[in-house]
Amino acid sequence: MSAFLIFRRCYTISKETLINEEIRDKELRVIDADGTMVGIMSRDEALDLANERKLDLVNVSPNANPPVCKILDYGKYRYELQKREKEAKKKQKTTQVKEIRLSTFIEAHDVEVKAKTASKFLKDGDKVKVSLRFRGREAAYQSRGLEVMNAFAEAVSEVATVEKAAKMEGRSLTMVLAPKSDK
Repeated sequence: MSAFLIFRRCYTISKETLINEEIRDKELRVIDADGTMVGIMSRDEALDLANERKLDLVNVSPNANPPVCKILDYGKYRYELQKREKEAKKKQKTTQVKEIRLSTFIEAHDVEVKAKTASKFLKDGDKVKVSLRFRGREAAYQSRGLEVMNAFAEAVSEVATVEKAAKMEGRSLTMVLAPKSDK
C-alpha cells in the first residue's frame, strides 16, 4: 500500500490566472523565477520543477502556443498585480454629471448665480446637465425656454462648450455642457 501525496504550495483564488494543478495543457513553455527560459516541457515536469523550488507554476500567457508559464511565488505575483491596478486607478479621472435646474421665467440675476455654480463644476472637470421643466401652461412658451437656455450657455461660454444642444424631452428642455479643453 503506497501513499501518493504531493504537496502544492498555493491554490488559486482568482479565476483569470491558472496556477499549479489548474493548468491543463500538456506542453508548456517554462520561464524560471529569475526570467531565464527553461524550455518547453510537459506539465508534470514543470510542476515538479516548481515544487522542488517551493514556488508556484503560474500561467502568465494562456493564449500563446504553447502557453507560457512562470515559476514564481504566486502570493507576491498577485500583490504586484494589485499594486499596478491601484496605481492605474489613481491616474484615472472620473467625470460626474452635475445638474442645474432653470425655470421658464427666471430673472437675469438668477441665471448669473446659477452660471457661476455651473462654472465651478466645469472648472472641476465635471459635465453639467442644464434642465428646464415646463409646468402647466408654460409649455406654450417653449421659445422663452430656448432663450433662457441660450442665455445660460452664453453666460458659461468662457469655461464650457455645448456638448448636446438644448432639446425637448417630454415636458423638459435639456442641454449638456462639457468643460472646455485647453489645447
